[in-house]
Amino acid sequence: MSASEYETSNYEYVNARVRSRRASLFDDDDYRKLVRMGPGEIARFMEESEYEEEMNRLGSRHSGVDLIEYALNQNLANHFEDLLRWCEGRLYDYVARYLRKFDAWNVKTVLRGVYSDASAGDVEDDLIRAGEFSEPLLESLVAAESVEDVVAALDGTIFGEPLVAAMEDYEETDLLVPLENAVDRTFYEMLIEGLPSNPNRPTELYVEFLRAEIDFRNLRNALRLARTDTDMDPAEYFIEGGRLFDAAELRQLVDDEALLVERIRESTYGDDLSDALRVLDEAASLIEFEHALDAALLEYADTLSNRYPLSVCPVLSFVLAKEREVDNVRAIARGREAGLSPDQIEEELVTI
Repeated sequence: MSASEYETSNYEYVNARVRSRRASLFDDDDYRKLVRMGPGEIARFMEESEYEEEMNRLGSRHSGVDLIEYALNQNLANHFEDLLRWCEGRLYDYVARYLRKFDAWNVKTVLRGVYSDASAGDVEDDLIRAGEFSEPLLESLVAAESVEDVVAALDGTIFGEPLVAAMEDYEETDLLVPLENAVDRTFYEMLIEGLPSNPNRPTELYVEFLRAEIDFRNLRNALRLARTDTDMDPAEYFIEGGRLFDAAELRQLVDDEALLVERIRESTYGDDLSDALRVLDEAASLIEFEHALDAALLEYADTLSNRYPLSVCPVLSFVLAKEREVDNVRAIARGREAGLSPDQIEEELVTI
């Protein structure tokens, strides 16, 4: 780490705050309790946790699963606003770049809502206000009545031109896949863009983390295509910036799932993904594998955090862990409302 970067980036302070926040996250015992509760009991459990402030503030306007959803999203946004407020120097830039993943999330949420004729209220419930989109822009997205309106509203943002370019494929297939892929590729390529080719140690660690997430995303897409009867060109869904394989290799591997899995086993992620690959062998669908892949990324991020405690890695690891907590609690609340059994809900959770 260069002296100048260390002086302008307050790693020690931010990571101390992050360790404190990480300690308050729900653990496996909490999830085992929650999956056996109804929505009202889950809400009361959250009122006695670090979600107390959001639950009390929102409780007069919402109830049941709606209250839980709003509290989860607001708490997530509050945590990440705190992160940006704490960070200084290059560390701020790293974190701000990464949190734009929630702009990507919101774009895909709106696209899916419009595509499925969901109500504006339901779409807004699923938005996470933790990225850089302004409130007026989010309001215009929620008000959109068609996919074309969504794309038009994003003109001038980093997603505008890529979505316009993907519209032809969307119109030909009537599937959101080309649009969602354009959003993901834009976000991840923006993360890597502009970083130095000969980075110092802090930037090198940031890039290592990002490359792993891109690799895991490409792996997820490759296996989806391998198990889908489609003539889509895998190279069109390849995200630049990883190190696991290039676009040409991906095109070949998608046609041979066994070879693809063997390539993963022999890669630098082989040990990290061993459990996920075992699940892939045993699972009837890709969903369980994708949950295992999410868990593997969490573990990989934690490994980097423990190995390099004075870096951006602990912060990004916390962001992932907080996302997983929110996703897990949301899945539990929705599952219980839908009458799913605890065992069925546990299959939807990502834990490590």
